[in-house]
Amino acid sequence: MRGTVLHAPGDIRFENLDDPKLLHPTDAIIRTAVTCVCGSDLWPYRGAEPVGEPHPMGHEYVGFVEAVGSGVTSVRPGQFVVGSFATSDNTCANCRNGFPSNCVHREFLSTCQAEYVRIPNAQGTLVATDGTPDERFWPGLLAVSDVMGTGWWAADAAEVKPGSTAVVVGDGAVGLCGVIAAKERGAERIIAMSRHEPRQELAREFGATDIVTERGDEGVARIKELTGGIGADSVLECVGTAQAMRQALHSARPGGSVGFVGVPHDVAVDGQELFFSHVGLRGGPAPVRRYLPDLIDRVLTGAIDPGKVFDLTLPLDQVAEGYRAMDERRAVKTLLTP
Repeated sequence: MRGTVLHAPGDIRFENLDDPKLLHPTDAIIRTAVTCVCGSDLWPYRGAEPVGEPHPMGHEYVGFVEAVGSGVTSVRPGQFVVGSFATSDNTCANCRNGFPSNCVHREFLSTCQAEYVRIPNAQGTLVATDGTPDERFWPGLLAVSDVMGTGWWAADAAEVKPGSTAVVVGDGAVGLCGVIAAKERGAERIIAMSRHEPRQELAREFGATDIVTERGDEGVARIKELTGGIGADSVLECVGTAQAMRQALHSARPGGSVGFVGVPHDVAVDGQELFFSHVGLRGGPAPVRRYLPDLIDRVLTGAIDPGKVFDLTLPLDQVAEGYRAMDERRAVKTLLTP
């Protein structure tokens, strides 16, 4: 098969690779229907994370089951499936407690920008749809496998409630999906922090009531101005930088909550400051598997359309351009078609 390999920062190639094989009874092989480039893929692409040896890329996927191991009974060949970027058995204590992305048998996927993918822990990771969805739903279902699930987790961790005020820090795909999540969870006011007009327009389409273009201390001051000097009930931190975390923590009211889902890079939290702020802080890899049945249903019924975050579609063999476009902010998120 052919798949994406990162050789060095800025060096993405589409190469011939070995076909995936069933290595364990709990494995499945899927043929990707669509896949994509994630904002977190840009960290090693930009050299912000070490690359080391050349390695495959990609952790978002929907597709058709090609083969299953002897221990997999929840899905069968031919079915259309959606899964999470973090595999899980869905039976261990962590899974039962609602955190399948911390499953004791967890494996993070990293080979999905390819024609075929081996899915470990397939029994607990994959969710089959009722028949093959119309192709118009594929982008939305693909978003559910990571960015929509992660945006939902940001809103969940930030305790967005009906009638509340939520702030979304970050206007990438996760942040935009966080706007969707905040609206679906009943937030009355949703303040999106964005400097980019096309993303602002999409945020408003998804449910944002206000746009704040300022960043840092100026951004915090603007949030305080919009919230009567107090701050927001819930803040969704969807970037992962030190500035974004500070902005999120300082934008929350005393007793408010911050949900942080951006993979942290050089982020440090001042314990003394957090202690006296009375702000709650929770985050981590999104427990996407917990949300899959609900989010799949919301997509297929038309309640949400997170597939709109894909503003560039390319053949999989042009994946390098997909990375460049996102790196240069010419695209929010690149959809790849095998």
